[in-house]
Amino acid sequence: MSFQAPVKAMQFLLRHGVDMDKITALPKFDDATEELIGDVLNGAAVFARDVVAPTNWNGDQSPATLDGKDVTASPGFKEAYQAFIESGWQSLAMSPDIGGMGLPTVVSVATNEMIYGANMALGLCPMLTSSAAKAIEAHASETLKDIYIPKMVTGEWTGTMCLTEPQAGSDLGPVRTKAADNGDGTYSITGQKIYITWGDHDCAENIVHLVLARLPDSPEGSRGISLFLCPKIFVNEDGSLGERNDFYPIGLEHKLGIHGSPTCVMEFSGAKGWLVGEVNRGLACMFTMMNEARLFVGVQGVAIGERAYQAALQYSHDRVQGRAPGQEKGAPIVHHPDVRRMLIDMKSRLMGARAIAMATAAADDMGDHARAGLLTPITKSYGSDLGVDVASIGVQVHGGMGYVEETGAAQHLRDSRIAPIYEGTNGIQAMDLVGRKLRRDGGEEMRKLIADLKAIQSLVSETSGQGDADLTVCSHALGTGLETLSTATDILLNAAEDHALSVATPYLNLCAHVLSGALLMKAVANGLNAGDENAKPMASLARYHALSVMPRAAAQLDFIRAGANPVFDFPVEQLADL
Repeated sequence: MSFQAPVKAMQFLLRHGVDMDKITALPKFDDATEELIGDVLNGAAVFARDVVAPTNWNGDQSPATLDGKDVTASPGFKEAYQAFIESGWQSLAMSPDIGGMGLPTVVSVATNEMIYGANMALGLCPMLTSSAAKAIEAHASETLKDIYIPKMVTGEWTGTMCLTEPQAGSDLGPVRTKAADNGDGTYSITGQKIYITWGDHDCAENIVHLVLARLPDSPEGSRGISLFLCPKIFVNEDGSLGERNDFYPIGLEHKLGIHGSPTCVMEFSGAKGWLVGEVNRGLACMFTMMNEARLFVGVQGVAIGERAYQAALQYSHDRVQGRAPGQEKGAPIVHHPDVRRMLIDMKSRLMGARAIAMATAAADDMGDHARAGLLTPITKSYGSDLGVDVASIGVQVHGGMGYVEETGAAQHLRDSRIAPIYEGTNGIQAMDLVGRKLRRDGGEEMRKLIADLKAIQSLVSETSGQGDADLTVCSHALGTGLETLSTATDILLNAAEDHALSVATPYLNLCAHVLSGALLMKAVANGLNAGDENAKPMASLARYHALSVMPRAAAQLDFIRAGANPVFDFPVEQLADL
């Protein structure tokens, strides 16, 4: 199935939902005019449709292969990736100081969604490269920066993060990979890493691995982990590539989805590496990479959901079955009320999750790192969970044809399922939101967010009736949602730790239901005031969200009040069977 990025939807949110004028007014974004951003979005949409999307099915049906010590990417991937870097897409939001174009991150949220929607498995490669480059920029020595960043900014060299080991997954404290000081500024890295996304491939001439390892006599747990840069191919003094480093892929995982993404088991056998950041501060350095990756995993969820939605929409126009109310026999199923309900549900929730991702990136662009930090776990968790849900609904719209591989609907569901797991499971995102982002500052940043959302409610109330768009139901739903969010926040701030963490996921979802609806309403109100012709249909979408999605927040409140009791009351020894 073809893929066409939702450029109009993205432009509407950028114009009216994220205060783009304030972002582009910043000196560092002087060149980011509306015309340039429009050209970038349209160019990315064409590239995603014509170059990347045609490789998606190949990646699913013909996964990457391991032959000896080398991985060969799926058919068409190498050519598509070369076109990607030649067109300059890798450098879009990179700082001009390191050779990037310097556009706002919120713009790259839109363009990256296009790439992920076209081929999520292929899009993982440049995503990790960008995040790795930013970690090197933030923490590595000037020498390492000079050697590796220029080629990573262009995408000529790709990057990975090597964290996970068989016994060390979400908890990295048990990492056993060893690092030994060679006495010449380098270290010898020995150990095995698993689940290494794009750990080896033939799409780029070099791969830069960021590896967590433990030095002798380092403290136990995560406080004793250091970060090392290990290139696949050594770089000579003149910048040319030399000999291969001593680590190799020894296996490829056979996965539920994203088959085109080579997920490697990597064996380091005394590989040479260079320290990044301070000794025993590796995890802190790695979080520079992981935080950006978490934002874009949320975007991946929206992207795969968008592709699933487009497939379902197309099928609903093609498939004829039964007779819909008010339609002649032979009308397609898009006219059936329940099919129409599924489609509008998919679209409204995707738009809300897209708005959250853009708001997160916009906060970062504005230098409001506290707000970006608060929103990141919501973006990652809500976007990735939504991707699975929407992809599942997409299969349902297809009916029996969705359950077979022929239509591609099943691939979207399989591909989407990894996003709630990697880069920190969504349970960990909820714990991060409650434990670190909410309770650590006594709820200060969350209360600032709620105050901003109350301002949106006032805007919506004032705008209702503008352009013949009735937003009364939106204003009422947002008011109720904000009361629910404020109550839940107070409960969590005063709860014991076990109670707070037991309801962390319901709290995150509550936040997301209210926030996504509020951001949609903000975009609609601003669009109506600006006379945007797309504001009226968007108002219909916001009203559906207000009636169907936002009320789900209140459904979480009684469970949040109950705390840990419903979770732990049932005896653990009887979980298997009464």
